[in-house]
Amino acid sequence: MRPASHGHPMSRIPGSMGPGTDPSRVIKGKKLPGRMGGTRTTIRNLQVVRVDEERNLLFVKGGVPGARNGYVLVSK
Repeated sequence: MRPASHGHPMSRIPGSMGPGTDPSRVIKGKKLPGRMGGTRTTIRNLQVVRVDEERNLLFVKGGVPGARNGYVLVSK
């Protein structure tokens, strides 16, 4: 058994791909490894603590998803 958490390197390997002789193909929807993340995420109810207009900064209380120097859309 592999551990189910903490980023085990074999957690997305496919194992058996499917039946052999009949139907001789991989069934649609078979779970396979691939890229994860990189999707648009919406976080609600974050509190704006301070706005620094001189340095063009917005201070937010809580976690903001995304990479450093990435774009963030703030709406009401």
